[in-house]
Amino acid sequence: MSDPTPPPPATVRRSDDAPGATLLIVDDQPENLAVLAEILSDHHRVRAARSGLQALRVAASPPRPDLVLLDIMMPGMDGFEVLERLRANPLTRAIPVIFVTALDDTRSEVQGLTAGAVDYISKPFIPAVVQARVRTHLELKWARDRLRDQNTWLEQEVSRRMEENTMIQEVSIRALAHLAEIRDLETGNHILRTQGYVLELAGRLRHHPRFSAVLTNHFIEVLVRSAPLHDIGKVGIPDQILLKPGPLDPQEWAVMKTHAALGAEAIAWAERSIPRQLEFLTLAREIARWHHERWDGQGYPDGLSGEQIPLAARLMALADVFDALVSARVYKSALPFAEAREIIAKGRGTHFDPDAVDAFVAGFDAFAAIARRHQDAATHEPAPPAVTPAGPAP
Repeated sequence: MSDPTPPPPATVRRSDDAPGATLLIVDDQPENLAVLAEILSDHHRVRAARSGLQALRVAASPPRPDLVLLDIMMPGMDGFEVLERLRANPLTRAIPVIFVTALDDTRSEVQGLTAGAVDYISKPFIPAVVQARVRTHLELKWARDRLRDQNTWLEQEVSRRMEENTMIQEVSIRALAHLAEIRDLETGNHILRTQGYVLELAGRLRHHPRFSAVLTNHFIEVLVRSAPLHDIGKVGIPDQILLKPGPLDPQEWAVMKTHAALGAEAIAWAERSIPRQLEFLTLAREIARWHHERWDGQGYPDGLSGEQIPLAARLMALADVFDALVSARVYKSALPFAEAREIIAKGRGTHFDPDAVDAFVAGFDAFAAIARRHQDAATHEPAPPAVTPAGPAP
């Protein structure tokens, strides 16, 4: 049977002191609508629909009902189908539905409750029962709504505080890293560049079988946040060594190399002062101590080799050396990008993790773009190239 064109949805009646809850009553019999409206409209705003299709339109239009009283036996679309469609619509799926029926049929009652109805009201109507059931389910809905709103607020507040903590963490890291940077006037945007290289390198390796279990989105995010602290130990190096405008002699170089252990010890001290381990400090300590280790075991301070070197430090090792090669220093000129690429490539399996070098070479244009984006402003005339006793990256 086709659905007849219904009258426009209407607010049946509402007294002047109604508190504002909106009810939708659905029944194809006008007399049933009138009776329910008479029972309920002194305390609620009541809207009416005489068919299933009209009920769906009214329920999805403002003001959306807080509760639906839905007749089961209607022509065209019965109450079970109306309920199913209400539950399928995101705008109406949370509205509680009470079935209204003249049937004394336990099977239909179970079917309706299983489909999602919250209760049944039987005809003929007993006003006190109708009002009590409606009041109970409105109170339950309002309680759920308050809980949902509180949960939403709590989620937003947790998110805001986490974002704030992350920002404070990043600012603190940048401030600490800048302490080392301002003492070494030649590093300039070194922090930004090495962060960019590490992010690019980790992104290119994240699906590699050797690294996929470790290089999750979260790990990469923490790694990039920790990377600026790799040279924090330089704050402990005397100015006459750190700022020397030329190659270091063996004794000076021995002092310079202590910056790796000094940085790791400073971060370890910070870790001991807090009640629980923080992942970004752990990675920062690993990077600070071991980013000068070499794949072949010839690095410092501990002579680690291969996968003994933590992955974060291996990635920083390549990033740090590349940046040293393509950046000008008081004791050397910046190398052309192509020459720096060849030096990194020759370090495959000796200085650097072989797979990290392969990823670097394959994506070299991206690394060069990062270097150009954060290049330093020239602060001095480049000096002729010179090599320190341990190579390009102190």
